[in-house]
Amino acid sequence: MELMSAREAAAKWGISQRRVAVLCSENRIANAEMIGNMWLIPMNAKKPIDARSTRYNKNDENSVKPFLKWAGGKGQLIKEIEKYYPFENVKINKYAEPFVGGGAVLFDILSKFDLDEIYISDINAELINTYIIVRDYIDKLIHLLISYQEDYVPLDTDNRKNYIAKRERFNDIKVNGNEADNIEKAALMIFLNKTCFNGLYRVNRKGLFNVPMGAYKNPLICDEKKLRAVSEKLQNVKIVCEDYKKSDDFIDENTFVYFDPPYRPLTETSNFTAYTENLFDDEKQIELANFVERISNKGAMVVVSNSDPKNTNKEDEFFDKIYAIHKIKRVEATRMINCNSDARGRIKELLISNF
Repeated sequence: MELMSAREAAAKWGISQRRVAVLCSENRIANAEMIGNMWLIPMNAKKPIDARSTRYNKNDENSVKPFLKWAGGKGQLIKEIEKYYPFENVKINKYAEPFVGGGAVLFDILSKFDLDEIYISDINAELINTYIIVRDYIDKLIHLLISYQEDYVPLDTDNRKNYIAKRERFNDIKVNGNEADNIEKAALMIFLNKTCFNGLYRVNRKGLFNVPMGAYKNPLICDEKKLRAVSEKLQNVKIVCEDYKKSDDFIDENTFVYFDPPYRPLTETSNFTAYTENLFDDEKQIELANFVERISNKGAMVVVSNSDPKNTNKEDEFFDKIYAIHKIKRVEATRMINCNSDARGRIKELLISNF
């Protein structure tokens, strides 16, 4: 029987060599054998039907959701964003999300598709550290979270003031800690996310987390089942603490990219951008638009989300101008556009694509 290598099969079928190896390991290529450290495949083997676009049932145990609550999370827009998923095109076998935040789109894609490579990043070092610890040290993380839960939940509100001590410890590690403290820092990040006011992550000008305690009767600090499921899904994800521009090295013509940058504020009172010490002003929005054009020229398929300034100023053409060469779709979302609860309601957000 005439045989070919995984590299030769990849060239023949128009997929990556890594993808061929995965298909062999899953026994989806008949009579493929591992000889030494390489796969040998019958020359007459047929390319397996691509299963990456197989949708799982919403109740399927393989489905995972974000493990952190994050301001501006995209859970409510998933139905709109998923319309852009291009993975039925076998060529698109990579995904990049350079402003990962809570990862609603990331986890939706991880639940529904089997891709060759996935890259996520953010400049929030504490957020990225938490992703890495969930991926690489799940047992130690869960052990700490269970101890936090057992110590905190039985206390009455007055005695729960130890929340402040946990917040101070988190800030101390943030400023003075080293690599040895990373598991504790991730556990504290999750603890604070589950117990602080409204699950909000906010830092002051010194970069210190300053959100007060929330009023939760029985917070689930350690959702062990969810965390283990997330850990498993993250195993082959490249996680990077860098500016979005660093993703340029990963992105190519085989990549779908989703950008969810800090939103341009609709009003002065809605100017909440302090997820990190660095603000994302109009100049940086323009830099991002230029970067989108750069990777578009590589052949990447790109979607960008942002606020629609026309919610408050019909004459504001900011995004229409900087993304003039792309397609702009206005979709409905529920957001609070200022501190007044009367301002909560259905508003428009932008989904911008190059295809």
